[in-house]
Amino acid sequence: MTKKQKKNLIRIIVAAVLILALELIEKFVPGYSDITFFSRPLSFWLFFIPYFVIGYDILKKAGKGIINLKPFDENFLMAVATVGAIALGEYTEGVAVMLFYQIGELFQGIAVGKSRKNISALMDIRPDYANLVKENGETETVDPDTVAIGSVIVVKPGEKIPLDGIIVEGTTTLNTSALTGESVPREVRADDEVSSGCINISGVVKIKTTKQFGESTVSKILELVENASSKKSRSENFISKFAKVYTPIVCLGALLLAVIPPVVQMLFMNAQPGWALWTDWIFRALTFLVISCPCALVISIPLSFFAGIGGASSSGVLIKGSNYMEALSKVKYLVFDKTGTMTKGVFEVSGIHHNSIEDKELLEIAALAESYSTHPISKSLLAAYGKEIDKNRVSDVKEISGHGISAVVDGKKVLAGNGKLMKAENIEYNECHSVGTIVHIAIDRKYAGHIVISDVLKPDAKEAIAKLKAIGVKKNVMLTGDAKSVAEKVAAEIGIDSVYSELLPQDKVSKVEELLNSKAANEMLAFVGDGINDAPVLTRADVGISMGALGSDAAIEASDVVLMDDNPLKISKAIKIAKKCMRIVYENISFALFVKFACLVLGAFGIADMWIAIFADVGVMVLCILNAIRVLAVKKI
Repeated sequence: MTKKQKKNLIRIIVAAVLILALELIEKFVPGYSDITFFSRPLSFWLFFIPYFVIGYDILKKAGKGIINLKPFDENFLMAVATVGAIALGEYTEGVAVMLFYQIGELFQGIAVGKSRKNISALMDIRPDYANLVKENGETETVDPDTVAIGSVIVVKPGEKIPLDGIIVEGTTTLNTSALTGESVPREVRADDEVSSGCINISGVVKIKTTKQFGESTVSKILELVENASSKKSRSENFISKFAKVYTPIVCLGALLLAVIPPVVQMLFMNAQPGWALWTDWIFRALTFLVISCPCALVISIPLSFFAGIGGASSSGVLIKGSNYMEALSKVKYLVFDKTGTMTKGVFEVSGIHHNSIEDKELLEIAALAESYSTHPISKSLLAAYGKEIDKNRVSDVKEISGHGISAVVDGKKVLAGNGKLMKAENIEYNECHSVGTIVHIAIDRKYAGHIVISDVLKPDAKEAIAKLKAIGVKKNVMLTGDAKSVAEKVAAEIGIDSVYSELLPQDKVSKVEELLNSKAANEMLAFVGDGINDAPVLTRADVGISMGALGSDAAIEASDVVLMDDNPLKISKAIKIAKKCMRIVYENISFALFVKFACLVLGAFGIADMWIAIFADVGVMVLCILNAIRVLAVKKI
């Protein structure tokens, strides 16, 4: 508990003890009830002690509301109802209403604290300093805001990486759980990109910064979370508007309940005028005010969304506002980009076929032949080989534009390239039916086999699509600029319903427009992408979901939901969190309104007393808050 919550708990305990003591004195001290002070029973004055202990802040807020001409809120309702009850001689009930209201407020504070816990943990990723390497080689501790792009910083074990950059020296293991929600450490070495906010676990590394602090991953994440509460859902806006209209109406209703029935009784029912006649109806009106307090709705609904956003962030899913939470819960159509979203976006050797020599030997010769090239295909061959290249073994390298490479490896002429190269050299070769880029190899003009290089599927892509179908997504669509054969193969492997290939960025927007026009009004369409060319589509979709770890800044900026570890499985988790959040919101709205209106009717007819009013107000609020806290339980979703 916070310092303020501990203080309030002490006030609650003190007030409760004083109320109990006064009740015991009333019951067991002879003649006590006959003692008066200024024509009032002594109990009247003594009960004001626990009342002010527990309610001084509520009275203060109510007074400020009246002064500012904005009186109609829960503080005003509590002040009028409790002061009125004490004035009518219901001392215990009047103080008890304020006591239980403060207990409800304490519950709310603890609940908010729980939901803030995940976000607070996320806020801990903000680095306090950076170890800047100066021109003379010495390090200086500086504010991360002052570090320029291209500077070299040192990060020691146990320290947070303060800025995004590329490792230029050293190897280490990073704890990325604050960003991704995953506890699996990540191994990094020279030339690897690293994000700010990760914690360095093992080795000392030097990092060349690629972004200023304000543009770094950690700053963007903090900004997204801090701004999330400002984007309200339709449910939250409804409750805010409802409370503004509802509170004045019930205040007027209470006033009419206190005045009209006794007047009618005197005029038409020959009731004897007197204080006793008015007391009953005034007490009913005060009970009506306590019951009508909209705390359960005003507190629990925003809390449910806040808890949902906090729970999602602890799982590595950043939802930028409760409006997007509500939209995400209604997603029935999911449209995916391919490269970097359902595939790794990195070319890898995926097969070696029709070779007349050992796989390892063919790969080694291809890597040696391609060792002087900077083409992505060449890099993938070198990565697959994975050993130090002895360039003394390679000579007479020639790059044949649009065809491949010619080189002498260990004294043998090697040709490595596409089918055009083999045809140009009149070398018979085997066609490959695998999807991907095919590198044919010939040694001394004899065909040695071919290597297949392709963009490899993410390991969880197929499971991700299956889970989306299981939670009620009607249609999964893939849009890509890749060739039709590649796109259809990927779609078939992971279970995509429809695929559109060879699309330009503007074509993707057009396809999304078509899908938006074909769906029902209450169904939402989400687009998932990672590249800069996906930003227009992310903006156009009902919900834009971007891959945050490897995704471009433009995609993250344009999206409504960010997956911090690029894992497509998190899409179904995000939707399930959103559905759980909305289910709890609707449960709280339905329960609170039903109990409120039922008790209001009972109170108007004199059936509900002040203790039932306390339950209708504070009891319902506490139950709704406890229900809202369930949104935080997202680990097993």
